[in-house]
Amino acid sequence: MAAMSVISFTSLANAGFSELRGKHMQYSKFWNFNSSQKSAEKKQQIPQLSGRTGMLILYAPAFLAALSCLLFFPHHSTRHLLLSSALTLHFLKRLLEVQFVHSYSGGMSIDTAIPISLSYFLSTATMIYGQNLTQGLPEPPIDLKEPGILLFLIGISGNFYHHYILSKMRSKGDKEYKIPKGGLFELVICPHYFFEIMGFVGVSCISQTLYAFSFAMGTALYLTGRSCATRKWYLSKFKEFPQTVKALIPYVL
Repeated sequence: MAAMSVISFTSLANAGFSELRGKHMQYSKFWNFNSSQKSAEKKQQIPQLSGRTGMLILYAPAFLAALSCLLFFPHHSTRHLLLSSALTLHFLKRLLEVQFVHSYSGGMSIDTAIPISLSYFLSTATMIYGQNLTQGLPEPPIDLKEPGILLFLIGISGNFYHHYILSKMRSKGDKEYKIPKGGLFELVICPHYFFEIMGFVGVSCISQTLYAFSFAMGTALYLTGRSCATRKWYLSKFKEFPQTVKALIPYVL
């Protein structure tokens, strides 16, 4: 579990630094971003998915893993039950958003979808397995379950709200990007990432295991890099983009 914690944190942190360096995961607005002719020809040989199908592949295995653990495996503690429930709810929300909320402007290649899907699946399964290994161990001296539940609920609610705002910016068939308005979009360009980080910090507080904390920290670094890259993208695309709007944290970053 210690090795998995290091691997999870390192891989996610590296992905975040790659975003800062301009090497982006090829989905959303970075679909086909700065593709050279050679890479474009290579991409044509790789199966391409619609945005919705790609996103479903991203989240479905993790949801099924969390749901299976919730329904079919015994829970030796309230903490174990809460962790399985939180992860199931998180990925169920994402699947419902993919199907009924999001608007799509591009696709996703299978070589992007599979690694991200595996990452979510393995992280979910490992987090719940790590919680199972705590059976028989004393509870942490400081119990963070209740703050964790609060952070998780605020996180998924804020994430959904800002996804909903993004979905309402386009009419049916419109694939053009616009500067988001409303909610925390007035202060940061990626409030949905801010709340996603908050949600995973909440999950780590519910769990209080090394792996859960390392995954939350790694996710925070990746989404920070992605947020900074997104702000840079908006600045390059829209001359009227407000300089005061930060990437992720209001007034700070």
